[in-house]
Amino acid sequence: MVHLWVRAEERDNERRVGILPQGVRDLIARGFAVTVEDSDDRILPIADFAAAGATIAPRGSWRQAPADALIFGLKELPADGSPLHHRHILFGHAFKGQHAGRALLDRFRAGGGTLYDLEYLVDETGRRVAAFGYWAGYAGAAVSLFAWAAQHRGAVCAPVTAWNSAPLMLAELQQALLAAGPRPNALVVGALGRVGAGATDLCTAMGVPVTKWDMAETAHGGPFPEILGHEMFFNCILARPGTPVFVPKSAIAGPRHLRVIGDIACDPDSDYNPIPLYDRATSWAEPVVRVADKPPLDIMAIDNLPSLLPLESSEDFADQLLPHLAALDRIEEGVWGRAEATFRTHLVAD
Repeated sequence: MVHLWVRAEERDNERRVGILPQGVRDLIARGFAVTVEDSDDRILPIADFAAAGATIAPRGSWRQAPADALIFGLKELPADGSPLHHRHILFGHAFKGQHAGRALLDRFRAGGGTLYDLEYLVDETGRRVAAFGYWAGYAGAAVSLFAWAAQHRGAVCAPVTAWNSAPLMLAELQQALLAAGPRPNALVVGALGRVGAGATDLCTAMGVPVTKWDMAETAHGGPFPEILGHEMFFNCILARPGTPVFVPKSAIAGPRHLRVIGDIACDPDSDYNPIPLYDRATSWAEPVVRVADKPPLDIMAIDNLPSLLPLESSEDFADQLLPHLAALDRIEEGVWGRAEATFRTHLVAD
């Protein structure tokens, strides 16, 4: 029998969950055992999971879970260096040479456990089967528009906190934009992907005209004066070898309409960063970094954007993932088998 153990998230400001109460009910009907840890932070109340039939366990008790339990969370485990004995499902960020990722692999190596990295849960074509990208784009565009509105008040974007629903966020943003005058125009790179679709939809909902670019428009490698001709620019593609520079350092001093960059892909540490104007992610407490004053240019680069909309992002991700959770009784096959093979390869190579 498969035993899925849903742990409480331990990262600050993380209220998302990867399975809904209805998903718990569905898995139990298939013969799974499901344990859900109590959490005061989770966007959905623990009573809903109990009503769905889950066994409720104390927060953080996954460390003492039965050896055969599959520990399921979204964000990183506490970095306490302890060996990891269980099989874990999470976003590990461990396969691209990150320092924290190497330490995580060392913990699995020491404990004999297994990592099924959600980022590497892919189908036969290599496409991810579940992702938060749409809501990253949606929330990232919203925070960027808050930054643009703040500029019109002569200010820098104020701290942000999670909204209980997207309509509440939209209502607040609408008020901020009403006080800022005519809407800006925006250019989205990666408009055909999940992230770009989210950014585009948010802009459309706020009456912001959008120029949509994807691979065809960026294939010539630059320069891209059209980006500087828009007031807002959203980067929605991951940095990788061959990614062109979209906004060079020289753009700061040159003539430009550009006032806000939403670097939703947020990869400032990469050697291939297409926006080499900044070197660190921003945060909920400081949503933007100002890289120029006259005229102002702010960069929004928050690395956990879907957490700002924990309800919608949880619902969307859980719906995508549930069919694959239901296949955990065949964990050596399909998406899970591929994920384990990826882990084993990196465990040896690291």
